[in-house]
Amino acid sequence: MPKWDDTLTMLKDLTDAKGVPGNEKEIRDVVTNYISPYADEVYTDNLGSLVAKRTGQEDGPKVMMAGHLDEIGFMVTRIDDNGFLYFQNLGGWWTQVMLAQRVTIMTEKGDLTGVIGSKPPHILSAEQRKQAVDMKEMFIDIGASSKEEAEGFGVKPGDSIVPYFEFTQMPNEKMLLAKAWDNRIGCAITIEAMRRLKEEGHPNVLYGVNTVQEEVQRRGAKTSAHMIDPDIGFAVDVGIAGDTPGVSDKDAASKMGEGPQIILYDASMISHKGLRDYVIDTAEKNDIPYQFDVIGGGATDAGSIHLTGNGVPSLVITVATRYIHSHAAMLHRDDFENAVNLFVEIIKGLDADKVKEITFD
Repeated sequence: MPKWDDTLTMLKDLTDAKGVPGNEKEIRDVVTNYISPYADEVYTDNLGSLVAKRTGQEDGPKVMMAGHLDEIGFMVTRIDDNGFLYFQNLGGWWTQVMLAQRVTIMTEKGDLTGVIGSKPPHILSAEQRKQAVDMKEMFIDIGASSKEEAEGFGVKPGDSIVPYFEFTQMPNEKMLLAKAWDNRIGCAITIEAMRRLKEEGHPNVLYGVNTVQEEVQRRGAKTSAHMIDPDIGFAVDVGIAGDTPGVSDKDAASKMGEGPQIILYDASMISHKGLRDYVIDTAEKNDIPYQFDVIGGGATDAGSIHLTGNGVPSLVITVATRYIHSHAAMLHRDDFENAVNLFVEIIKGLDADKVKEITFD
């Protein structure tokens, strides 16, 4: 049987928690519980992004390390006369991964189970069966027989809808399958890095931030970065794993278990050369494996952070993950551990002189 430990308990707690854009309270409470022992103070901005501040050196540079709390999901928009729910997506969904999947509706009377449905293929024409089902043609079945019964269950427009999946440690115990790795792994890396840095020290003021609404245009990163006004910024997120059938190196070159990904470019930011060079040098000096990647079709919180004030040197570091933006994704525990190791060494080296050197490189 695979072994269980405290780290797996934390990862399970983080991924099991619910938190779609605009309703991150449940996951924020979980992260607060884990990160508070390692921070001098913990607070939120007015949108709900969580900030854990730890002072290593009072007059040192301000370093912002941001994972995001939210996961992709949906919102109830209406209930029809027969009790079926219609919805708005929150974040990017590929419709092929949605049908027949279980979801949880967060109602005022408690959580409610539903399943995403559509017109069955048996009554579609041959041409219709060849096409992906449009999200507008989908609905959620909660077993209600009428609008009144659904409302009696506590459902109302605006309720959050969250993908359902149970955290699973695979037979290869380093392979971990769960919902919401995007981006609960970023939250976990932030928590564990702050724990280590409390023990080892750092020559700066570290802000471990867990942002809201990243999946809807990185809104929480804008407000939290504006509040902090950092000197250096990092986004901690997931990247694409290219080690599945049909994916070539030109599509995605990274492989699970071969180290965190240093992102050279995403749709919202070109990585800062001085900061990128420093991170690469740090990884090599400490024998920490890493990979390069680009995210041409996606954006991260660094896209908001680097445009704060008069500009913030920023970089994205990610964990290669399979099947992101679906109900279940898979990643490798070694990549989590090495991402933590890398961040600890990076932050330990970011004193005032190094930040000045990076900024004007």
